Amino acid sequence: MPAPLHRLDDLTIDLARRRVERDGVALDVGGLSFDLLAYLVAQGDRVVGFDELIARVWAPAVVGEETVTQRVKLLRQSLGDDGRNPRYLRSVRGKGYALCVAPQRVDDIPVDHIPVNVRPVDGTPAPAAAQPAPTRARRRLARAAIAAAFVAGAVAWFAVPTKTAAPTERDEILQRARYYAGIGQPDDIDRAVALYDDLLRRDPNDRAAQLGLAFAYNTRVCVHNREPEWTERALALAQTVLAAEPDNSLAEAAIGYAHDCRGELRDAMAHYERAVKLDPAARTDSAASLAYLYMVQGRLADALEANVAVERRGAKPRYLDLQIARTLELLGYAAAAEARYRRSFRLYPDNTYSNAAWPKFLFRQGRYGEAQAALDAALARGAHPDMHMLQGELALLRGDRAAAAAAFARASALRPHTSLPRTLATLYAAAPPDPAWIAERIEGLSTYVASGAGGWPEDRIDIALLELARGDKPAAVAALRGAIAAGFLDRAYLQASPLFRPLADDPAFATLVDTIAERVNAERVRAAPLAAAESAGGG
Repeated sequence: MPAPLHRLDDLTIDLARRRVERDGVALDVGGLSFDLLAYLVAQGDRVVGFDELIARVWAPAVVGEETVTQRVKLLRQSLGDDGRNPRYLRSVRGKGYALCVAPQRVDDIPVDHIPVNVRPVDGTPAPAAAQPAPTRARRRLARAAIAAAFVAGAVAWFAVPTKTAAPTERDEILQRARYYAGIGQPDDIDRAVALYDDLLRRDPNDRAAQLGLAFAYNTRVCVHNREPEWTERALALAQTVLAAEPDNSLAEAAIGYAHDCRGELRDAMAHYERAVKLDPAARTDSAASLAYLYMVQGRLADALEANVAVERRGAKPRYLDLQIARTLELLGYAAAAEARYRRSFRLYPDNTYSNAAWPKFLFRQGRYGEAQAALDAALARGAHPDMHMLQGELALLRGDRAAAAAAFARASALRPHTSLPRTLATLYAAAPPDPAWIAERIEGLSTYVASGAGGWPEDRIDIALLELARGDKPAAVAALRGAIAAGFLDRAYLQASPLFRPLADDPAFATLVDTIAERVNAERVRAAPLAAAESAGGG
């Protein structure tokens, strides 16, 4: 069995903790990228062919050489390696891949050549250098999914402990389930669910399997648009673990994730905050989700601070750039935001949220032609409700109501339990909506908002659009005013979207825009030092 700690040039690779560091700072290498690197480390510097990599890293999944090549590119990006002038990983034309130099076991390196933070003591790998802890700790569309994806993509949820004995069958099944969960695609989540179910049939009290299944169920809803009742099952599983282990931070994170997916902002934040408090080092996933919810509430300075704290810990989830970009955009640092959006769109063609975020940013900036071109490219990569919502708004700008109705209908079909797409699909359908239906929708949403269960500004945006549909502009303005009070600070969207054109000449609407500007300016003052540093760094 390979030693758990290796050196590869200036990298430290901890196989037991699935961690890669450079100068004591963790790199964003997880999931399949880490599996690939770990297998290559075990092979020294020999050339490993495509067939062997597929059999040893991807099996039992069936993939082709193109998948391997794409994963190598992602691994290089995470390591900061250049394929044209490689430092860590080289390609051998027609054969496969190899490490540029043979990795060394730490216990084979003279102690004077080992950085202090990775020297083993009594054969035990030293902990990573201390990192500063965060100073602070979609509604049902991509917003919940982005927060959720921090968890869905993090294999480090369930870091496999170092074992001296050979792994048991239970260990192997658990590791395979985590592997599929780490990939995160719909079929892979279903495979993970089947494996977790198998473990729970053997032992109904297997806590790791219960939590793994809870996260997988939540991912079905938040990321893959499945029926909301899966979050109820996830919540029950996580609550069972928490009842048995009251200080289990992962159970708290799973409960927060379930509430997040259900649109229950208040409860989501409470459990995320407890998860972070119980284990700040391990729960960077919950800290990142909290940062997003701060932004939803209009606490932009707090959101930026929390996001950057996560980034500086070396735990950089794949979606962190998007969160930081969005916060910088709302604060008025458009150039710094654009750099992050553009980079994410370029580097992660399989990231549906990145694909949606870039054209939406261009749209909010009034760059409609660029937004359409970016959206076309994004739709060629895959579908997401947000993409079709934007497609509908761009169609309205062109005066093509029929195309807009079709796009809104596609968004609603992808996520039928989400309110706003259903509202727009009905309002822009060929047949005008029944006034009684509009009144019923307004009453239902207003009751939900008044209950305090949600707290998402988008609920009030939904009400505003319904009020406009029945011609009540003062009521629409009042709903928007409530959205701003709840944290909605996207002045650019209100001014760019054709959905709010009926209010464009209304003095009350102009007052709302000014209110947003005042609140953003106050947040900008608080965030100025950190935002300026992020802006100067070019994202």
